[in-house]
Amino acid sequence: MNSIENCNRPAGPVMIDGDNLTLETIASVTRRHREVKLHPESLERIKASRAMLEKLVQEERVVYGITTGFGRFSDVVISKENAIQLQKNLIASHAAALGEPFPEEVVRGAMLLRLNALAHGCSGVRPRLVEHLVNLLNKGVIPVVPCQGSLGASGDLAPLAHLALVLTGQGEAYYRGKRISGAEALYRAGLKPLELWEKEGLALINGTQIMTALGSLATYDAINLLKSSLIVASLTLEALQAVPDAFDPLIARVRPHRGHRLVASNLLSLLEGSSLVGSDKDKVQDAYSLRCIPQVHGAAGDALNYVRKIIEIEANSVNDNPLLFVDEGRVLSGGNFHGQPVAQALDFLAMAVAELGNIAERRIERLVNPTLSGLPPFLIEGGGLNSGFMIAQYTAASLVSENKVLCHPASVDSIPSSANQEDHVSMGTTAARKARRVVENVGRILGIELLVAGQAVDFKGDTILGRGTAPAYRLLREKVPFIKEDCILYPLIEAAVALITGNHLVDEIEPIVPLNF
Repeated sequence: MNSIENCNRPAGPVMIDGDNLTLETIASVTRRHREVKLHPESLERIKASRAMLEKLVQEERVVYGITTGFGRFSDVVISKENAIQLQKNLIASHAAALGEPFPEEVVRGAMLLRLNALAHGCSGVRPRLVEHLVNLLNKGVIPVVPCQGSLGASGDLAPLAHLALVLTGQGEAYYRGKRISGAEALYRAGLKPLELWEKEGLALINGTQIMTALGSLATYDAINLLKSSLIVASLTLEALQAVPDAFDPLIARVRPHRGHRLVASNLLSLLEGSSLVGSDKDKVQDAYSLRCIPQVHGAAGDALNYVRKIIEIEANSVNDNPLLFVDEGRVLSGGNFHGQPVAQALDFLAMAVAELGNIAERRIERLVNPTLSGLPPFLIEGGGLNSGFMIAQYTAASLVSENKVLCHPASVDSIPSSANQEDHVSMGTTAARKARRVVENVGRILGIELLVAGQAVDFKGDTILGRGTAPAYRLLREKVPFIKEDCILYPLIEAAVALITGNHLVDEIEPIVPLNF
C-alpha cells in the first residue's frame, strides 16, 4: 500500500482523463473539495463519441437504451421522436431509492467517478453534460442520494438516478450546508438545469459509482487503520512487556508473505529503544494476540493491497452500457455495470478490517484483566469503588460482535429483477455500506485500545518508550489525562478515537517512523 498523503488542502485541480484516479486523489476531491478539470484529450473523445451516437440516431439504428426500452423492455423499439423523452422517463422512474441520505463525501465521490468514466469517450454523451457535472462538483451542489435501493447491477441505478435528477433541476441537493430543492441549488450556484438528450440518462445511472465511491473512502480509511493499529499495538506490547522474538525477520523469511514481513519490520522500528519490550526475562512467549500481530495484521495488509488494486481499476473504468468504440466503429452491449468485482473486494475488505478489531479487543482484554496483565484490575486504583476501564472493554466487545454480523458477505446474494432479464446481481452497494460501517467500528475499537494501553503504560512507572510509541503516548496525553478515579468515560474514548479516525496518530508518527506497506 502506498503512503496516505497528508491532508493539506491541495493547490491545483485534478485533471480528469479517465485513467489516473487514486485513493488519495479521490479523498482530496471528496473530503478536501479539490477542484476538477476535464482533460482536453478527453473532451475530444467525448465529442467523437457523441457524433457517432447522433449518426446512429439519425439512421434509426436499433441500439439498446438509445432507441429501445430498458431491461425487460429492451425489445421495445423507441422512435427517434421519443428518444429524448425516453431519457427523462428513465431518470424519473428509476429515482426510487429510500433511506437516509449518503454523506456528502460519498456523493461527491460518485460524481467524480461518473465524470472519470465519461471521460473515456465511450458513453455517447454531449460535452455539455460533462461540463455541467464538473460545474456541480466544483460549485458544491451535492445531490441528496438515499442509501437504499441498489442491487449492484445494472450498477447503482436507483441512487444514481437521484444524482441525475439534480442535473435536470429536480430532486434535492445540499448547497452550502443546506438541504434545498435541486432547482434552487442550481439557481444559487449560478447554474441552469440540463435537458438530457439521447443516451445521457442511461449514461448517468448505469454504473458502479456509488459502491466504488463508498469503497474508495473505506479502503483509504482502512489503510490508515492498519497503520494506526501497529502504533497502538506497539504501545500494548510495551505495557505487557512482550517478547520481541516473534518479530524477528528470520521468522518472516521462512514464511514469506509480504504483509507479515512488513508488519514485523514496522513493529521493530516503532519499538526501537524501548526499555519495556523484552524486559521480562522469565517470559518465553506471548499469547497469540501479541505474538501473531505480524500474521494477522500482515494478512490484513495483503488484503488491502488487493482491494486497493480492484477499487482503483474500477475507478478508472467505463461501466455503463451500451459502449461506443469510435475507432472500431462498433456499439457493443455488455455487462460492465455489474458490480461483482467491487462487491467481492469490499466483502473481503470488511473481513480483513474486522480482524484488526477482533485481535485489538483481545489485547484490550489482556490489558484490563489482572490475571493476564499483572497490572491493577481494569487499570484503576481503588478497584471496587472504581470500575476503571471495565466497560470500555465491553464496548469494544460489542463493536467486534456487530462486525461479525456485518461481515456476512453480500456478494454471494442475488435477487432476479426486471422480469428475470437481470437475473444475477452483485449487491455491491450493500457490501460497500457494510464495509464502511466495519471500518468505522474498528476505528472506535483501536481508539479504546490506545486509551487503555496509555493507561497501562503509566502503571509501569519510569520507563523509556520506543521511537514510535513515545510520541504516540505524548499525543494521547495531550488529549486524555491519566485516570486516577472513575469519571465519565465516553468523552475520553471519543478523544482517543478521533486521534485514530482523523489520521492524527499516523500523521504524528510517520515522519519519525515511516510505516511501509
